[in-house]
Amino acid sequence: MTDPTRIAAPAVRRGWLERGPGPDAARGHEDFVEVSWDKALDLLSTELLRVRSEHGNEAIYGGSYGWASAGRFHHAQSQLHRFLNAFGGFTSSRNTYSNGTSSVVLPYIVGSAVDALRNGSSWPTIVANTELLVAFGGVPEKNVFVTPGGVTRHHTPGFLAQLADRNVEVALISPLREDLPDRLQARWYPIRPATDTALMLGLAHTLATEDLHDRQFLDRYCTGYAEFERYLLGAEDGIAKDAPWASALTEIPPEDIVALARRMAVHRTFITVTWSLQRIEHGEQPVWAAIALAAMLGQIGLPGGGFGHGYGSMGDTGDIGPDFRVPHLSQGTNPVRQFIPVARIADMLLNPGTRYHYDGTERVYPDIRLVYWSGGNPFHHHQDLNRLRKAFSQPDTVIVHEPFWTATARHADIVLPTTTALEREDFGSGRRDTHLIAMHRIAEPHAQARDDYVILGAVAARLGIEDQFTEGRTPREWLVDLYESWRERLVDQGVAVPSFPDFWEAGEYRLPNDSSERTLWSDFRANPVAHRLATPSGRIEITSQRVAAFGYDDCPGHPAWLEPVEWLGGERAQRFPLQLIANQPRTRLHGQLDGGAVSQGGKVAGREAVRLHPLDAKPRGIDEGDVVRIFNDRGACLAGAVLATDLRPGVVQLPTGAWFDPVGSLCVHGNPNVLTADVPSSRLSQGCTGQHVLVEIEPFVGEPPGISVRRPPVLSRDRER
Repeated sequence: MTDPTRIAAPAVRRGWLERGPGPDAARGHEDFVEVSWDKALDLLSTELLRVRSEHGNEAIYGGSYGWASAGRFHHAQSQLHRFLNAFGGFTSSRNTYSNGTSSVVLPYIVGSAVDALRNGSSWPTIVANTELLVAFGGVPEKNVFVTPGGVTRHHTPGFLAQLADRNVEVALISPLREDLPDRLQARWYPIRPATDTALMLGLAHTLATEDLHDRQFLDRYCTGYAEFERYLLGAEDGIAKDAPWASALTEIPPEDIVALARRMAVHRTFITVTWSLQRIEHGEQPVWAAIALAAMLGQIGLPGGGFGHGYGSMGDTGDIGPDFRVPHLSQGTNPVRQFIPVARIADMLLNPGTRYHYDGTERVYPDIRLVYWSGGNPFHHHQDLNRLRKAFSQPDTVIVHEPFWTATARHADIVLPTTTALEREDFGSGRRDTHLIAMHRIAEPHAQARDDYVILGAVAARLGIEDQFTEGRTPREWLVDLYESWRERLVDQGVAVPSFPDFWEAGEYRLPNDSSERTLWSDFRANPVAHRLATPSGRIEITSQRVAAFGYDDCPGHPAWLEPVEWLGGERAQRFPLQLIANQPRTRLHGQLDGGAVSQGGKVAGREAVRLHPLDAKPRGIDEGDVVRIFNDRGACLAGAVLATDLRPGVVQLPTGAWFDPVGSLCVHGNPNVLTADVPSSRLSQGCTGQHVLVEIEPFVGEPPGISVRRPPVLSRDRER
């Protein structure tokens, strides 16, 4: 709460303050001037009115994407979007960086992304019934401690321990052995990154040619299998997608592929795919191929069998907690219909008016003049950060609410200091959480920090929309009103819920228990007519005629192997022969609390740790603890070397989340997104592709540049203060 990077007062970038709004390449480079709250809010309000008057509400991008407070009232995105909706609307974003590709393609396959992502088998059902767990991307235990809104009871580690106690057979398919807890005695298949689809096709080919697939299930519950089988057998292209073919791509021995397929056919098999697999070029394919593979086994809808997506990606996937919405603040309705897929922000800012494809439609990027961000940090989760810096130079004005001097705040024009969750009152609960938590304030706001609600309420008063935004309530009055309205609905259903004063004094309320097994797939299996899926056929679409009709060569109508640019078979590999995996860190959530003791304790030489195999380190002259330069033709970063044998040779691992600290095109702190490509997964989803990238590594020669993100930018005080 008192970190040196806390923002103490409203601040305005010097160039914007002196020259006024407009595109400016100095963003991210200039110093800031601290001003009074009144001056900052007057400047902000005047600029909002100017942009709306001259360009319309569509020219305002309400970014506010990313992780924010666990509190449901002070949730930063909800506050900002509510305010902008009251102001007449804004250009918004759609989907997420986490699973944006899956969210678009899953409705075409199974009718609903929510059902596929949230309503799979629970962990108790898997523990009790699964005989073979085939984990593409593993089940990384570090990720299951995280859920939007928080986690009161961490159930997943206990269920993983029960799998180990039962000696359930696990096939770990990942370049990283740490993607599954050590206590699970798994067979590790150290697959070449980005070739999971090829392995799935090789497994499917074995099932088809050895007559191990469930024809009755495919006929009754699926459509389009015949077209997919023709592809597997090479009827059109002359290439059979058999085990030897898959082995050449995955570097898993063909006999191991055949043996795994046979074991999957005779055991109750649950196939999981982590979200990481769809954060690549053609990320639709491993998700689609895994569903097709599960359908061929005929076990979808059986307890502990079938397909799951996101087990090990988030703590609530497979969890057993209650599933209903807790009190929350309404955002209202956005009158502006314009939106972009969330990962296309740089494209939008750099190319206004450009046409692009998305989900079967052709759209046009709007001309954004003002970016308003509260909650989240695009300079953490976006790709090709040097390109994003150029994109952030294009708008007339960038406004950011932040507690800390993140890279996003440093690339803003008007920066407003906000409170942290410990400095305000709220209530919080995560998805499938067991409790609603009373979040008592335990500290006074830092320096001049204010709640987002208070800031936006003051702006709303200047714009004449205060009543619409605040409805005349203080934050405490909102908490009471939201809670009591929610309580009344539950009481009407016969649920005993304490009054707000009793809840607040107790500090928590245990939510009604609803740990029953999800019934979607079992109901569908029992009666596919009465419980038809929301696909055109009402069945699982192994081939989708709708997707095929779009004519996207980067996402055909059935699962297929499509070679990505960022992969070892391409021309780039001659210059950048190592595959870097930019996965989630062990020591923080994304970039949050990167300056904290836990995150700092994982640094090497003050920089993010990069793990590489000794067989890759030795010929490059790299030793344990060395500062190394990781580079490609997009940029470079420095990191501290850690030698490890629990990842396959040719693969290096650099987690995301080190605060972006640029010196030219070099990030001296170790943010891998200076290296990743800002290209979409496909024209269907326009999802992000930041999981994999080709790089080279070399020892850094000389004295490495110092880390600057642990202190604020240069600040001066406005004379009027």
